[in-house]
Amino acid sequence: MGIEWLAPIMFAAALLLIFSGYPVAFALGGTTLIFAIIGVATGYFDWYLLLALPDRLFGIMSNYTLLAVPFFIFMGTMLEKSNLAQDLLQTIGLVFGPIRGGLALAVVIVGALLAAATGVVGASVVAMGLISLPVMLRYGYSKTLASGVITASGTLGQIIPPSVVLVVLADQLGVSVGDLFIGAFVPGVMLACLYGVYALGTAFFRPQAAPALPAEDRAIPTRELVRRIFLVMLPPLLLILVVLGSIFAGIATPTESGALGAAGAVLLAALNRRLTRDALRKTMEETVKLTAMVMMLLIASTAFALIFRGLDGGIWIEELLTNLPGGVIGFLLVANLAIFVLGFFIDFFEIAFIIVPLLVAPAAQLLSPMLGVPASVALVWFGVMVGMNLQTSFLTPPFGFALFYLRGVAPKSVRTADIYRGAIPFIGIQLVGLLLLVLFPELALWAL
Repeated sequence: MGIEWLAPIMFAAALLLIFSGYPVAFALGGTTLIFAIIGVATGYFDWYLLLALPDRLFGIMSNYTLLAVPFFIFMGTMLEKSNLAQDLLQTIGLVFGPIRGGLALAVVIVGALLAAATGVVGASVVAMGLISLPVMLRYGYSKTLASGVITASGTLGQIIPPSVVLVVLADQLGVSVGDLFIGAFVPGVMLACLYGVYALGTAFFRPQAAPALPAEDRAIPTRELVRRIFLVMLPPLLLILVVLGSIFAGIATPTESGALGAAGAVLLAALNRRLTRDALRKTMEETVKLTAMVMMLLIASTAFALIFRGLDGGIWIEELLTNLPGGVIGFLLVANLAIFVLGFFIDFFEIAFIIVPLLVAPAAQLLSPMLGVPASVALVWFGVMVGMNLQTSFLTPPFGFALFYLRGVAPKSVRTADIYRGAIPFIGIQLVGLLLLVLFPELALWAL
């Protein structure tokens, strides 16, 4: 067996272990050790190459950009645990309730606001599933539409900044987090608008699927509604403006803005008298769990990449992707199809850590001439495209995480099949958004 076969076999073995349900970090670590031994035994790998691993791990631990991950997770979880997200959804529901499909539109708007305020998908889906799904069902909404709009809107935290996934993608692509945030903003808002159009269109063509709230249930004095809007909606909007505005204006780094956002979330909870010991404890526990998972995956994927490249896997991938029929179009089709299909089975973090690093070199080589921009800018566009594609991994049955999040909090009357069917139209909408991004790169490059 020549060295040219070891890298493909190593890649296939890692995916096989992951698909078997074995913990991903251990699957990558085990595959790394096994093929390092095989490489040494066959003379295609030298143990001395592993001396580079401690330096790489130290580089991960001292990476200032990755500090943004726990800050954004903490900010989003605090807003959810202190019930500020619940207040936001109830208030916007009152504003749009009088129109047909108004509750669905309210869910989309809140999903976009929570995405911009948190960047954490699980918190958004769970919060909206607990609060809005029973209300929508009580007023006669279709189970599939209600489930679909909640799961899809909850995943907006994947693409609308400040997204934890965009932070990780920026690190893996070697581009500025701020540039990736700026590039993802317009496509993320566009996707939210497409969700809203679909919800209102469904209400227009199928009125029974998305009725307006009865007059008696939306009877609230105008003065009280204005007060709620001012006290409930304005503070989170200001937090979003401070976090994203400071990044876009270049005043603060994403890590500094994340720290500011985390402090702002605590302040909002305190001002609303929701900063309890229990809420703070649960927020910190969730932050530690998610951050530890991300770091373990990053460490395991770094070790995997070191051995994989030592076995000339990087050369194999680059030659494979740059020599595809169709050139750039062929590369984009294969890359997007691979990410989309893998999203059916494995987590978006796993795709970001395993697949994306293999695509960086061919993406820079092929996309820079096509777009007529420097390689670093081309990789920003590529990162936004990957982020939007990765978003489908939350919705694609059978293992979409957003589907599981909603299944865990949905009433028993909502079957798993209802949730799956509800997600399918929104998967189609995401693919339309992805196609628009490919056809009109200016959507991501307008400010770069």
